Amino acid sequence: MKSSPRTRLLAVLALLMLAASAGAEPPADLSLEPIFNGRDLAGWRAPAAGFWRVEDGVLVGENDPTLKGSMLFTDRDFADVVVEADCRFSGEIDSGIMVRKPELQVQIGVSRSLKRDMTCSFYTGTYPEEARATRVADLLKPDDWNRIRVEARGDTFTVWLNGERVSRYTDTKYAGPAPIGLQIHKGLPMKVEFRNIRALAL
Repeated sequence: MKSSPRTRLLAVLALLMLAASAGAEPPADLSLEPIFNGRDLAGWRAPAAGFWRVEDGVLVGENDPTLKGSMLFTDRDFADVVVEADCRFSGEIDSGIMVRKPELQVQIGVSRSLKRDMTCSFYTGTYPEEARATRVADLLKPDDWNRIRVEARGDTFTVWLNGERVSRYTDTKYAGPAPIGLQIHKGLPMKVEFRNIRALAL
């Protein structure tokens, strides 16, 4: 059965709207609440001490001389959530923002396995093609603050970098509530900084 001109027109308009929104800024939401107070690690927990500290309102994660690596987790669990933070790093790092259970990571810096920058891509044990970020090289400001926003809503996960959407991944596997996590990867000397860490449970 042939579709009517009106049906074809609506389909074309829907595709155009989808394309136009591909790089759209995230919805403005002033109700995101700070989950880092800029003074200490209240509201967060680390399995091992000595990797995370607060300096001049900035959360600093730095590897120790043995390069063991570390995680930092919120005390609170989140299911559907928006989490946003300014991130700054120099040189080669391997960090990330973690959401949900099982753990889903938004990569920050160079992948240990691929040996290239995969910032804002999703890591699931591998980097699925459909979960890899685009246009990051054009948007990322080296050695400066970059705003990363992650939204977990149902089975869909979206990342914005400096106001532009760069990746979206859909997978029903990552359904359980969990703490928000920040990572220092083992095996390399690295330092990563976060500030203005905010979140909103949806």
